[in-house]
Amino acid sequence: MNHSSDTPHHWARIQESGSVAGMRIMVWIRRHLGRLPFQVVLGPVIIYYYLGQALPRRASRQYLERIWPLHAGQPPRWLPWLGLKHFMAFGQSLMDKVDAWSGMSMGVKLTPEDRACLDQAIRGGRGGLMLVSHIGNLEICSAISDSRDDFHVTQLMHTRNSRKFNQLLDRSTLRRGPEIIEVTEITPATALALAERINAGGFVVIAADRVPIDEGGRVRPLDFLGAPALFPEGPFWLAALLRCPIYTLSCLREGKSHRVEFQPFDDTSHLRRVDREAWREDAMRRYVAWLTDQCRRYPLQWFNFFPFWQTGDRHVS
Repeated sequence: MNHSSDTPHHWARIQESGSVAGMRIMVWIRRHLGRLPFQVVLGPVIIYYYLGQALPRRASRQYLERIWPLHAGQPPRWLPWLGLKHFMAFGQSLMDKVDAWSGMSMGVKLTPEDRACLDQAIRGGRGGLMLVSHIGNLEICSAISDSRDDFHVTQLMHTRNSRKFNQLLDRSTLRRGPEIIEVTEITPATALALAERINAGGFVVIAADRVPIDEGGRVRPLDFLGAPALFPEGPFWLAALLRCPIYTLSCLREGKSHRVEFQPFDDTSHLRRVDREAWREDAMRRYVAWLTDQCRRYPLQWFNFFPFWQTGDRHVS
């Protein structure tokens, strides 16, 4: 199924809100005045954004109505207040991102099982593909790669909507972020370049919960939180082509610390060409199940403020 990004509600068509000057002020406040002044300023900014941006607000409401019964066992009460908390959690994640890129201690925690899995993956020397989503704060994971000489990460992502913020962090913080390869479409040339990184022991990170920018990008409608939603086939096409170990990676805020989860997902090293299509379909359904569980446990940390369930237009066939 092909997908077009020409619709005005496609995530790539929604411009990044806020000026570079305003974001630079926020970064300066966090770095020079501390956490409390930043939070004092951030509160009114998030409230203003919540009240003034109808599309993200509706997208948040739609998501919370679907996820909250799974999380709490009942429909959400005081939905506008819950929606504001959702936006506030996003603001908190921006502060955490600034902290992580500034070299501050983030209190990262891994369970013994997750740490053992990560150590085994790194020491194996093979590298792999890490499937992620827009839940939590993956920038925190860069702190892990910075602290280990044997852990090299490349992010494959669409940065059109966050380019201004990423450039600001590069200029204003004390370190550069992880290597980012910006793509609009996953091509055989892309796969070849990434295969070289993986064969050298590196890891490639790709989000699999946002449809591609390119209008020819293939998507698949899958049931997510009780209704059809579009998921990109590209990450799973790439996973089959790379013939490598595959993992899931997430970083969730728990109180004042962050919990990193690193778990094996699959291995396509011996996947036959004739089995690729069936594998992709099964893998995508397993990924959606993983994403559902992540959202159920941390419902306010899925920061995908775009219309996700496209049941009323041409997006879903």
